[in-house]
Amino acid sequence: MNTPNKLTILRILLVPVCLLLAGYDQYLAAAIVFALACITDTLDGYLARKKGLITNFGKFADPIADKILVLSMMIVLGHENLLPVWLPVIVLFRELMVDGLRMVAAEQGRVVAAGWSGKVKTVCQMVLLVYALVFGYDTLTLIGSIIVGVLTMYSGCEYFWKLRDLFKKDLGL
Repeated sequence: MNTPNKLTILRILLVPVCLLLAGYDQYLAAAIVFALACITDTLDGYLARKKGLITNFGKFADPIADKILVLSMMIVLGHENLLPVWLPVIVLFRELMVDGLRMVAAEQGRVVAAGWSGKVKTVCQMVLLVYALVFGYDTLTLIGSIIVGVLTMYSGCEYFWKLRDLFKKDLGL
């Protein structure tokens, strides 16, 4: 198993640690562990591309690890009133829609690479979560949540726009 894949597995293993810390109101410690998990996301992608270590496992597990990390923390922070509860709903909706779209595209032999807006969305989500863990729910958390919500919806729409031809025949367009 190569280093990028080990980092992806480490990120998945850090999720319950983050959740436990946040669940026991150890928000600063949760922020540190969460930030470490986010760093593994950046590092594994960088190493995989730079050293030619891209694997099928990495293509599968890396985006799932990101979703598990971000969504589980959003749900816990929503429950703890550190984030608006509507934010994880928007994120979950977008992720399910895009994953479904990717499955339809894959059935037709098309690979859907992550767009720039998806990468920006993920970074903004992670920064917002660290901020909420450290500073709690305040005006900046709300503003950041609105920005993340808009970016999340935009990046989802971008996928559908790029792949709109998949549905032209079905919709009579």
